[in-house]
Amino acid sequence: MRVTILCAALALAGAACKPIERRAPADSTVAAVTTPAPPATAPSPPSAPSVSKVVTVEGFLAPESVLHDTTQDIYFVSNVNGSPLAKDNNGFISRVKPDGAVENLKFIEGGRNGIVLNAPKGLALAGDTLWVADIDVVRAFNAKTGAAIDSVSLSKLGAVFLNDLVVAPTGAIYITDTGIRFDDVGNVLHPGPDRIFRIAPDRTVTVAVRGDTLGRPNGIALDPVGKRFVIVEFGGRSILAWKPGDRAPSVIAKGPGGFDGVVVAGGKILVSSWTDSTVSSYETGQEVKLITGIAGPADIGYDAKRNRVLIPVFPGNRVEVWQLP
Repeated sequence: MRVTILCAALALAGAACKPIERRAPADSTVAAVTTPAPPATAPSPPSAPSVSKVVTVEGFLAPESVLHDTTQDIYFVSNVNGSPLAKDNNGFISRVKPDGAVENLKFIEGGRNGIVLNAPKGLALAGDTLWVADIDVVRAFNAKTGAAIDSVSLSKLGAVFLNDLVVAPTGAIYITDTGIRFDDVGNVLHPGPDRIFRIAPDRTVTVAVRGDTLGRPNGIALDPVGKRFVIVEFGGRSILAWKPGDRAPSVIAKGPGGFDGVVVAGGKILVSSWTDSTVSSYETGQEVKLITGIAGPADIGYDAKRNRVLIPVFPGNRVEVWQLP
């Protein structure tokens, strides 16, 4: 994907005010002296808490998403391995230990053992089933053995660029369609439409919500406390909240845009941005930059056991693991 890096600087200046001394005539009563209030200053932005890099894991091929399997205590990493839209059957999914050791680089591999996997992106778990977004198909694999279990094609509904997915408590799967393509020189095109699909437990596929208000939706996460989905815009600057039945999402925060991954960690929403190469935290709608200087942070994951954020660096072919405070 094409990365746009935005650098901004802000200078704040203020002028000091001297109180005016009023002298009374010698034959009169001294008047009260009033000192003007100091000029108002803008509140300081919240400072970023201390974070530290734990490990960097190299050797991936366009890693797009990282997911922590809490049952096995393993990290799954999806590898596009080529163009995000190429049906070349060479995508693969890696197993990585929390200490950074690669247990199996090609645990699930397109073109082997009858598996079809083109450009895997978002990952989600439902029990022992690993669900994967793959261009216009959602595929299911056994998370322990890697065996193919199921696939649901969304091509007849015109899926363009399935990106991220999440499993609801009911077992339904919600998948974002960013609605983008790339031309021959790498420019991002937007044929659309922007949609979120729903796959019911009986594998019936419907469009849950669609429209420009989704802003080329990328990452999606379940907020169990707010009982809502949190969606981030790749083509806009908004972080959105949406519940099934709502005709359109609502904006809960604004940021730099170019968003990719989103995870809900307690009361915090963690979001990665290609625009300014950051991972930030949003609690009450206010952005706090946690990690900077990572060009192309894709679909981040979260290790709740260790309170770590897992960052696939798409153009850098690596995964970085960062310790949160």
